Amino acid sequence: MTTPQKPETIDNLEAAVHPAFAMLAGMKLDLFTPLKDGPLTARQIAESLGVNAGLLERLLHNLVIAELLTVEGERFSNTAEADHFLVRGASSYIGGRHVAMSRRWNAILKTAETITAGLPQARIDFSAMSDSERESYFRSLNPENIALAQALAERFDFTSHKHLLDAGGGAGGLAVTLTESFPDLGATVAELPTITPFTHRHITEMGAADRVQVMDCDIVNGPLEGSFDVAVMSRLLQVLSPEQAQGALRTVSNAISAGGTVHIIGHILDDSRRSPREMVAFDMLFLNTYGQGQAYTEGDHAEWLNAAGFESVKRDLLPNGLSIITAQKPG
Repeated sequence: MTTPQKPETIDNLEAAVHPAFAMLAGMKLDLFTPLKDGPLTARQIAESLGVNAGLLERLLHNLVIAELLTVEGERFSNTAEADHFLVRGASSYIGGRHVAMSRRWNAILKTAETITAGLPQARIDFSAMSDSERESYFRSLNPENIALAQALAERFDFTSHKHLLDAGGGAGGLAVTLTESFPDLGATVAELPTITPFTHRHITEMGAADRVQVMDCDIVNGPLEGSFDVAVMSRLLQVLSPEQAQGALRTVSNAISAGGTVHIIGHILDDSRRSPREMVAFDMLFLNTYGQGQAYTEGDHAEWLNAAGFESVKRDLLPNGLSIITAQKPG
């Protein structure tokens, strides 16, 4: 083994976090929105945000390096990507993700402490949250759930389905978005009783109470009332232990009619546990936040689905590394 002359990989990894932190700060400040109508100086942006121009300008140059802004002379502009995704009010806006990003990155900073203690040091405990904390948590996930619903709608035709079960659907953004895309589709969000009051409120805010219902249910232990011809379990199994995940799949299987379909969306690893790369990184988050959950493998999911009575298991890999595993219930 050749002795390296400098810590090149270490230096690169240390520097890699800075553009991400600049992006996070820009999203929190909502500084991309004032630039929607064209280039502005740092002072003009600062005036629109009500912040210090000198300090803001230093962040703006970092965002140029991060390739989210461009600059000509003293005037800054959004890149095409920032203009499309980070301008508040646009249908493609994802700037609200900064809340979830902050929580996740703070949790990952505790990895060494978690391993030393043998217990997650940034544990997410829904039962211990106040109502406002619970609402804030699920609201922060909603932009991602809407994007996942759009990815589902692009890949799968729900036209023939009539009643969707969104198992563990949180704020309901996924169910609402799918019923917007497929007008003949009705949906039910099944959640714990501590979460459903917020689910009701959020679905009403989104103007979808006429097509999306809410049901109190313990998905892990069941039973679940009603019959559905399609189910979605989005980022649910990964927060559960293997035994709990299998219980949740049995509950869903019992509620799915013959010939029905289940779509599982999540941070799913290849059986090697070393890819997709983004999901390996998320598993480091999970060890800090979930006492029993983790990023499970494709093989784990196939085994559990077959045991729950599903067949024809298929996996689709999304561009961001997330997966959709689809299975059928025999007709």
